[in-house]
Amino acid sequence: MAQRACQAEDLAHNEITMMKKDALAMKTNRRQFLRAAAAATAAFSLVPRHVLGGPRFVPPSEKVNIALVGAGGQGRTNARSLFQQEDAQIIAIADPAEYWELKRFYYGGVGGRKPVKEEIEKHYAQKTPNFKCAEYEDFRVMLEKEKAIDAVLCATPDHLHAYVCILAMKMGKHVYCEKPLTHSVWEARMVAKVARETGVATQMGNQGHSDEGIRSTCEWIWDGAIGEVREVCAWTGAGKWMKEVGRPATQDPVPKGLNWDLWLGPREPRPYHNSYAPVSWRSYWDFGTAAIGDMACHNLDPAFMALDLATPASVEGTAFALDDYTCYECGMFTYKYPARGQFPPLVVRWFDGGLYPPRPDELEEGEQMGANNNGIYFVGTKGVIICPGWAGNPRIWPDSLMQAYKRPPKKLKRVKGHHRDWLDACKGGEPASANFEYGAKLTEVVLLGTVALRSRKKIYWDAANMKATNAPEADRFLKGTYRKGWELPV
Repeated sequence: MAQRACQAEDLAHNEITMMKKDALAMKTNRRQFLRAAAAATAAFSLVPRHVLGGPRFVPPSEKVNIALVGAGGQGRTNARSLFQQEDAQIIAIADPAEYWELKRFYYGGVGGRKPVKEEIEKHYAQKTPNFKCAEYEDFRVMLEKEKAIDAVLCATPDHLHAYVCILAMKMGKHVYCEKPLTHSVWEARMVAKVARETGVATQMGNQGHSDEGIRSTCEWIWDGAIGEVREVCAWTGAGKWMKEVGRPATQDPVPKGLNWDLWLGPREPRPYHNSYAPVSWRSYWDFGTAAIGDMACHNLDPAFMALDLATPASVEGTAFALDDYTCYECGMFTYKYPARGQFPPLVVRWFDGGLYPPRPDELEEGEQMGANNNGIYFVGTKGVIICPGWAGNPRIWPDSLMQAYKRPPKKLKRVKGHHRDWLDACKGGEPASANFEYGAKLTEVVLLGTVALRSRKKIYWDAANMKATNAPEADRFLKGTYRKGWELPV
């Protein structure tokens, strides 16, 4: 008995000794772990996030730091939209103009980098006192100096879109660009190419593309709601922004705070005239792309998405008051497509500046065609689908067909907004639905209308070789020219 008691006592002593050793080891390991964790935390706090995850890395939990390039009316509109996104923050702004008076245009109010910077700082100061937005005249200097920029929103005139986008993408920045994506067909292909090479998140500013309407339109057409679609007509009431023809014969004083040479960018120098800027630059071929370039990326988008319209066989355009320097007042364009997979041959027509397509027979008397002088309709073998502009909600005519139609299951992914779709892509999500691959193809088709119009003939399109096979004179309108130092950085 005594011997067993001694053995038990020894065993208990040994267990207690082992427990003390284990506790000491645990304590030591815990200290080592905490020291290692602290060192790791310190190291992480010293290393910028773009170093940890590459130049395109934006953690899902963090804000996307955005630079705004172009602070006119549309730049201001985009800034206000970004204000609604809690994980977006505009940290820098660039525009060659300090101030733009916009009261005589549909934007209203004022634009330019000073007023828009003030609006940005006022918004963010509500949660971040003393918030400051960096201000630059030249976007190139801004992109070089502001290392914290994750993404760029481009809202310049059309002639600078491609340069801004390509430069930013090559620096590893995500990019959102207003429509049309570029000023020329060749630029559209270059922008798409660089987007593929860099892998950044991109989005073109055809805002209706992220709404429910365009998805319903596609799903109804694919479901056969109106049978085979053989004709599409789209239109806008927008036309020429000024009535002058040709290059201005006089010049105006350059507004205070405007770097006119920088505003011109890749275009050859010329005296300033107030019909060039702001906003009315759209009426000049050197800077804008006429009403079709301004609005077709919105109003033709449902047809492009639903019916595979990337490669027309021929394109032609006619217009009133066509000039080599200033855009036309009103125009009509016709795109013809061969059969494409499950789709039959198709004719697509575009009208602008006060010209409108014929009213479909199926549309009942007194019913409005489109809305606010914008819209699109699809003519099928069983009926017609009509949508408002900006890819709005579809409606089937005749009404009896609409009432009898059973909606198909939703096949297309829904998103929570156009800027939201892009921001999610910036954070590693799926590509935005109007990314530059899509936007470049849509822009190319739209701009082919201006190429045909300015060539003054119906062109037959060889998409693979980017050639109008019957019109070598079209080549100069497919690419355009650039002054020295402003060539695309491709």
